[in-house]
This record gives sequence, structure tokens and C-alpha cells, in this order.
Amino acid sequence: MNRPLVLPAADIALAVLALVLAVLCWNLGVQNTDFPATGDVPAYTATRYAGPWLFLAVLLVAGAGTAVIDAVTRLVRAPRRA
Repeated sequence: MNRPLVLPAADIALAVLALVLAVLCWNLGVQNTDFPATGDVPAYTATRYAGPWLFLAVLLVAGAGTAVIDAVTRLVRAPRRA
């Protein structure tokens, strides 16, 4: 096993997982409600934003970015140590 590549690979896997979870949280944070037309009132769609889900999505994206930066740093610095 190539030891210098284990931690960057784990960082990339963690970043991908965090991005998938961020998309899931973002979708949970945006809720659309459709109201049908009644009488003279036209149909419309109301959008509700749930702050905690959106905040968690932003934190997950920031964590994924940090993991990618760490992986790139470890890959760039690995050959210099050898």
C-alpha cells in the first residue's frame, strides 16, 4: 500500500460524501407549496426556506473545500519528503 496516498484519498472521499450530504440538506431546506386557483385568486407557488438545513449545507460545502485543500497540500508536499 502506498502510504502517502492514503490520507489524500480519504480526504477526497470525505469531500465527496460531504457534498452529497450538502445537496440533500439543501433540498430539505427549500420547500415549495403549490396553491390552486380559487375564484379570482390565481394559482401560485410559495417557497419556504428552512434556515438550519441551509446552514448545515453551507457548513458541509466549507468542510468539503477544506478536505480538498488538505488533500492537494498532502499530494504536493509528499514527493519533497521522500
